[in-house]
Amino acid sequence: MKKNILIYGVALAAVATLLSVLQYHILIRSFSFELYLLMIALLFTAVGVWAGKKLTGTPASGQHAFIPNREAIAYLGLSDRELEVLMLLAEGLSNQDIADRLYISKNTVKTHLSNIFSKLDARRRTQAIKKARSLKIIR
Repeated sequence: MKKNILIYGVALAAVATLLSVLQYHILIRSFSFELYLLMIALLFTAVGVWAGKKLTGTPASGQHAFIPNREAIAYLGLSDRELEVLMLLAEGLSNQDIADRLYISKNTVKTHLSNIFSKLDARRRTQAIKKARSLKIIR
């Protein structure tokens, strides 16, 4: 980040020096006002695009994509449905909300949660989520 700020500062200093050397007031008289507006707009657009890319740090394709730990899932014996329930549990949904989202009964959700707690050796929802995240099973 400091390197980007330094580069940006040096670039602005270079532009300021260049304008001073070329005697900015003479250039204003030589060219029309609209041309200067265009040049300034292009400069700010280029700097804005450059700074936006640097500051937002847009990831390369798939760089930050979450890949669940399939080995841990297989080792624990979590079924696909239990994994779905666990993901919805991590979103903070209630049993009824999970049941509504997956089109299953509330008792089925409770059964899945019981199996998940047993397989993750957890007593509470938060403990199960914490263990699943540490094993990289869920985000």
